[in-house]
Amino acid sequence: MGGMNRLEEWRTGLSAAADTITYLRRHSGLPGPRGNLELVQAAADFGSEPDFRTWIAIGSGDDPTDEFLVVCGVVGVGRLAAEGRTDVIEELRAHAADPRWRVREGVAMALQRLGDADVWRLMDTAADWANHGPYVQRAAIAGVAEPRLLKTREAAELAVDVVDRVTSSLATAADRRSDEFRTLRQALAYCWSVVAAAAPVLGKARMEFWATSPDRDVRWILTENLKKARLVRLDPDWVEGMKAALADR
Repeated sequence: MGGMNRLEEWRTGLSAAADTITYLRRHSGLPGPRGNLELVQAAADFGSEPDFRTWIAIGSGDDPTDEFLVVCGVVGVGRLAAEGRTDVIEELRAHAADPRWRVREGVAMALQRLGDADVWRLMDTAADWANHGPYVQRAAIAGVAEPRLLKTREAAELAVDVVDRVTSSLATAADRRSDEFRTLRQALAYCWSVVAAAAPVLGKARMEFWATSPDRDVRWILTENLKKARLVRLDPDWVEGMKAALADR
């Protein structure tokens, strides 16, 4: 069944549910390896602002389905941002630093909702968030590294700038054993390939610059991105040349 049909099924189920919170918990997919992301999106479409606030407030417990409620609420707040509510951006930034990884992923999904409605406001937000801590930076780059949002050269180059700035921050980090650092490093290990494929001229030039860095984490990030099929399809000779340059240092 297509994703859109499934999404509509979840919206219909939410509309018919006697208790929305119970419905979300029951169909969350948690505990388990993967939460029900289609239901998250349906809940963000279906709910109202009071619903989102309630879900976030309830979701402070230890049960995995509590976390799922928070994710639904956070993506719902992203819907409000997409509808023009600039006042909720700071709230999303606070959630981006949540210690729970699913909540942080919810913020990236929320940012992409904003980008679907207004890609320039997303880019402005991500550029601001690039000045904050690693978890917030991770949300910024995960938010912009989405091919559907990078259809114009201008948007794609702004995304390259965000990823480049975050890489500069990572390269100067002192504490490299924290979860925050490792999370950001892992995100950069795929985000470069997305933004460089969308803006090849600028993206490849910035990656070439970073290939001269002596920083072992930056070099690992580049090596991981060069494994991505999207870059190999873009320019296989360039990829091989970059691999050789990294191996020589």
